[in-house]
Amino acid sequence: MKDEAKDIATQSIEAQAAPEGEAATKTLAPKSPESKSPESKSPEAKAPAKKKRTRSSKAKDKAKAAADANAALEARIGHSFTDPNLLMQAITHVSALKSGRKRGDSYQRLEFLGDHVLGLVVSDMLYHAFPNADEGELSKRLAELVRKESCADVAKSLGLLDDIKLGSVGSSADARLRKSILGDICEAVIGAIFLDGGHAAADEFVKRNWTERMHKPRRPLRDPKTVLQEWAQGKGLPTPVYREVERTGPHHDPQFRVAVDLPGLAPAEGIGGSKRAAEKVAASVMIEREGVGGGNDG
Repeated sequence: MKDEAKDIATQSIEAQAAPEGEAATKTLAPKSPESKSPESKSPEAKAPAKKKRTRSSKAKDKAKAAADANAALEARIGHSFTDPNLLMQAITHVSALKSGRKRGDSYQRLEFLGDHVLGLVVSDMLYHAFPNADEGELSKRLAELVRKESCADVAKSLGLLDDIKLGSVGSSADARLRKSILGDICEAVIGAIFLDGGHAAADEFVKRNWTERMHKPRRPLRDPKTVLQEWAQGKGLPTPVYREVERTGPHHDPQFRVAVDLPGLAPAEGIGGSKRAAEKVAASVMIEREGVGGGNDG
């Protein structure tokens, strides 16, 4: 009897323990990672991948658009840059620079270089195109071709107006300032081409865009003495004074060296077969040096 009672007690205890074991199994089951269905994991696993693909796609689209725009700009300019950063610098106004960047990252240094490269190439073009022209006429033609308005016209013809990177000045700049900036940009592009492709590349660019202008001046060529006098009056200066510095050569074929003086400016000299011719050359030299009717004064 005792054994039977012991068996009954043992069975009773096991019977009571079974539900608790089942309950424990049910309670612990959700905590097991194996109990999660594939459906419950997929949204969490796929979400980051989807966002990553979207960001990557946008970045690729942006990069492609920038590359296409750069290629189109190079095609209009007619030069494929080995260093595209030079082209970007050439079209960047100082107002568009981010905080901490130097002014040298804008077009200003390239404009300085391009201005002189343009003058050299155009001078060479004029020298060969007009073999019978004297220094005075060549100087007049040069001043006309390298003036800011002429450079701005070239930039417009190449469609550079919409490519300029401007900062806050862009929305408030008047037409005159925009025209001046456009002329600067053109000279900066010449400087960038010179650095990227050398003299040959810059020479080709200038000849392609200035040859027709050279043979068809935008405005009638004027006497340099008249131009200088009008400029001096506009600056509140007295009438230029011309003085003979030296006369050389035989009596029948003299050479005159004449200087022109204006207060506050260094004298400019010219040489000619007559005093008047020498005066014109002297006036032309001062016109070119001071940027009268072109260059910086427009």
